[in-house]
Amino acid sequence: MNHHREGSGPPLVLIHGIGHHWQGWQAVIPALAKDFDVIACDSPGFGASAPLRHAGPPTIPVYVDAFERFFADQGLDRPHVAGNSMGGAIALELARRGVVRSATAFSPAGFWNTAELKWCQASLGLIQAIPEPLRPVMRALTANPHARGPLFATLYRWPAKLAAEDAVATLQAAWDAPAFRAGLSAFDQYRFAPQREPMPVPTTVAWGDHDRLLPFRLQAPRARKALPDAVHVTLGAGHLPMTDDPPAVTATIRATARRAEG
Repeated sequence: MNHHREGSGPPLVLIHGIGHHWQGWQAVIPALAKDFDVIACDSPGFGASAPLRHAGPPTIPVYVDAFERFFADQGLDRPHVAGNSMGGAIALELARRGVVRSATAFSPAGFWNTAELKWCQASLGLIQAIPEPLRPVMRALTANPHARGPLFATLYRWPAKLAAEDAVATLQAAWDAPAFRAGLSAFDQYRFAPQREPMPVPTTVAWGDHDRLLPFRLQAPRARKALPDAVHVTLGAGHLPMTDDPPAVTATIRATARRAEG
């Protein structure tokens, strides 16, 4: 599993969402690296990581298994973990297994109803459905801050503030990901099952109140009900708060880790 590593302290694994790459965490890594040994991963089939060697669909449980193996391969003994979107769901399932020290999930997948799931799949599927001949035009539009607003409104609260190269890289990461389409389809098989016992490790669920991909007002209340013992945080951000509000994301992860260390 390709990954970027920097910093020192207790290990912290960062897991991106579907169609993204480890660079999605770049805005928060320098601050987190002051307190943690940060390991920002390309999930299998995304970024520079090869797809899973697995006969079935790349479901959330399959990715959870893959990260457990990654921890063992890297000699990581119950690291802290933080994830966004699909990565948030993976982080919560790792926490449920008790194989991490703490888990912070930003806008995690899996708290949708059927209509919301289809909206998520259709919205993200449009990215990969752009024909190859039109992609240079899309790159040029994405580099323009005035065009970025409507193009990225479901993902960011302030898409115009996104650096042009980062915006283009976000599109390219989705286009290049061999697991994107199958992973999106595999969302059909996943709902977060309500936790009947307290989570075995400190857990935080943070949701951007401007999240339009996994709508905050609909899905955050379900997360509160399913995880009553977790800490629930509302951020003034969109679906990708790591870019919208890096200080708030950094503070949320630190607070969750402090509960575990304490």
